[in-house]
Amino acid sequence: MRVERSVWIQTGGIDFLTAWLVARRSLLHPHRVGRRPHIPQELTSRPFSLAEARSAGLSPSALKGRAWTRLGSELYYWSELRLDPWHVLSTWYHSLSSTAVFSGPTAAWMLGLDFEPTDPVNIVVPLGSGIRSRIGLSARRCELGASESVVIHSLPATNLQRTLLDLCVQLPQIEALVAIDMAVQRGLVNVVELWRHGHSAAGRPGSARLRDLARFAEPAESPMETRLRWLLLQAGLPRPQVQVDLRDSNGRFLGRADLYYPAGRLIIEFDGGNHRDRLVGDDRRQNLLVGSGHQVLRFTTADLKARPDVVVAQVRAALAGSPQSPVWRQTGEKSPRDASRWRQTDGMRLPA
Repeated sequence: MRVERSVWIQTGGIDFLTAWLVARRSLLHPHRVGRRPHIPQELTSRPFSLAEARSAGLSPSALKGRAWTRLGSELYYWSELRLDPWHVLSTWYHSLSSTAVFSGPTAAWMLGLDFEPTDPVNIVVPLGSGIRSRIGLSARRCELGASESVVIHSLPATNLQRTLLDLCVQLPQIEALVAIDMAVQRGLVNVVELWRHGHSAAGRPGSARLRDLARFAEPAESPMETRLRWLLLQAGLPRPQVQVDLRDSNGRFLGRADLYYPAGRLIIEFDGGNHRDRLVGDDRRQNLLVGSGHQVLRFTTADLKARPDVVVAQVRAALAGSPQSPVWRQTGEKSPRDASRWRQTDGMRLPA
């Protein structure tokens, strides 16, 4: 007993057999449980600035909690909020100078094109502006003409022609053509207007590329159709027709071709993510087209990304193997794209 009592005294009177229970109970003490974050109701419906957070009783350190997500420099939103891009743009605009104008991909989205508007937000500001790029914001300095901006949902943005001009500077050539095709397909602009704008803006950044790409613009129904068409053109193949309604000898509608070569009766289809949902209808349509004497080639995103050379080779072989196909490839003549320098568009001759 004396030994046990001595050990108990030397350990400070702590019973080690039960000490873990005491420690665990202390962790559950109300004073040790984290407090529920203060979430002001007025900050749960839209993004907000640091100044608005302070007015609502939140400190910068409170905004580092899990309840809040940083959107950009001194901009935040409630983590459970589903962001509306229009709210994001409105918050950015009111945190910037009134001279800022949304541009590039952001303006393209505002005008109705399928672009990412807020990752990052793109703006243009006057040359002397002190606004700089920061997290979530890409700022470019340039001067806008008086007619080069529009107001959409009370927010300023570059107009369509200026937006496409800027995209020709900011994006790779093929992605700029994707934007132009979108605008043409949605009826926002026609090829003649684009070509004329490219000439009226001669000498400005992007104008030469805009003129060149306007010659290849078509009403493609998806970006991948544009990329497929561009791949074939860059390989020197003839220029295909786009979104063509095909009928049999009795005038019965057979289907619409994404890309079509009339001389070779060759149909080229791009199968996107929704092809699986309409597989039965697509198979029936393809059988009708093949039965009427057409060739059909189908490609996917994986084909364009992983084996573009195979795509080109298959199209070239299909054209060369058709009894009605042109023989320019075998004889060494220039492709129709090079041989014919002009095409007719809306009553105006444009370089082909």
